[in-house]
Amino acid sequence: MHENTETETELNSPTRPEKTTEKLDAFCHILPRDYADRLFALDGVPAVANLRKRIMNIPSLVDLDVRFRQLDEFPGYRQIINLAAPPVEDFGAPAVSTDFARRGNDGLAELVGKHPDRFAGFCAAVALNDVDSAVAELDRCVNELGAVGVQIYTHVQDHPLDEDRFEPFWKRCAELDLLIQVHPCRNSTWADYPTEERSKYEIWWTFGWEYDLSAFMARIVFSGVLERYPNLKFLIHHGGSMVPHFSGRVGPGWDQLGSRTPAHQQEDVTGYPLTKRPVDYFKMFYADTALFGAAHALRCAVEFFGPERVLFGSDSPYDPEKGPGYIRSAIANVEELDLTEDERAAIYGGNTRRLLGSRLS
Repeated sequence: MHENTETETELNSPTRPEKTTEKLDAFCHILPRDYADRLFALDGVPAVANLRKRIMNIPSLVDLDVRFRQLDEFPGYRQIINLAAPPVEDFGAPAVSTDFARRGNDGLAELVGKHPDRFAGFCAAVALNDVDSAVAELDRCVNELGAVGVQIYTHVQDHPLDEDRFEPFWKRCAELDLLIQVHPCRNSTWADYPTEERSKYEIWWTFGWEYDLSAFMARIVFSGVLERYPNLKFLIHHGGSMVPHFSGRVGPGWDQLGSRTPAHQQEDVTGYPLTKRPVDYFKMFYADTALFGAAHALRCAVEFFGPERVLFGSDSPYDPEKGPGYIRSAIANVEELDLTEDERAAIYGGNTRRLLGSRLS
């Protein structure tokens, strides 16, 4: 009896490969060593000074030994990596930004090539302060380096991404059929009130980043980007941000767009001619599970987008443990949801595999 119990325990152990559900982390961050060294050598760049303060005590962003020891806790787990914030556009003129993107992408590709057991792929960085160069770099990363997608930010040097100049980028992303990770990027200079000069209490991060993501989604919807390119695969960080939690305003609320707007402000509510309700476009986005342990928030995201449009993502290594904490809490949150085993497996890795296919290593 004792021997049978031991055998049963061994067979059901989560460390056995045949019993381990594949987990592909579709949104986590890293700094390749050469890229990090060059980045921290930049002087007089406020974004870099801010980054240095925020990440210098997170060894696993750069130190692979630390990172891999942390990942050993999670059987069947691999990461799709991208460059940690801030955006390359913040580092200087377009030529400087483009050079940093290129060097960063080379570093990401090298990491995936050397450690396919840890990294399933990477999402490229592009410098959208020069759209032509960004498209060229995107092509290089996909066709030469094997990128599975691209990471962009919610604005480019304070400019919204529904400006006409970005149309060639959306067109090329649609042609390449890429995953587009969307990350927020406002900072403390975005004040909480018009009468102030700086945001207080890191409200710019806690709430501001979620507003950024949600405003980005709205501008993509109403400018018709998804109408023109319905196959675009936008992965919205932090569980689709505010949208699932305000679905009544996004749905019946925005169905009334313009009906209460004064005639002299009609230009503010006139966008690209849409063929569906606004909420139907919002449901075309994908969301990750990076909600920092808030299972109720993840439940809301899954109910809004559907389990087929939620991808496992952790935002590692920005948790209080500096690496494994948000991975562990994301897994716990997925396990807590009332899902079928097929739905749970889809969120953990199946949806990402379906979207990325043979591009994954």
